[in-house]
Amino acid sequence: MAHRMNRVGEQMKKELGDIIGKKIKDPRIGFVTVTDVEVSGDLQQAKVFITVLGDEEQKENTLKGLAKAKGFIRSEIGQRIRLRKTPELIFEFDESIDYGNRIENLLRGIQEDTNGDNE
Repeated sequence: MAHRMNRVGEQMKKELGDIIGKKIKDPRIGFVTVTDVEVSGDLQQAKVFITVLGDEEQKENTLKGLAKAKGFIRSEIGQRIRLRKTPELIFEFDESIDYGNRIENLLRGIQEDTNGDNE
């Protein structure tokens, strides 16, 4: 079952990237990258993790635009992926990217501090 969830999640990730990038014309939706899709065990829900290029306001507007287009996105997914029932979509920001960037910046800062002491 876990294998099927992963397969459905991967397929949805690919299709969602295409749908959001090419099919939705909402000006609120900025440059979105679908980083991951976690499908529940019963395939009823899909948590879609996204990153958005831009500031907080652009991120919020994108989330609003995606929420408004959810029905359309879901029906597109339903046409592209053969499932008995198309999962309910839940859009969330992928915090792991920001978290990784923060760690990278901290490590770079530490490295610069230690290199600075040697000169």
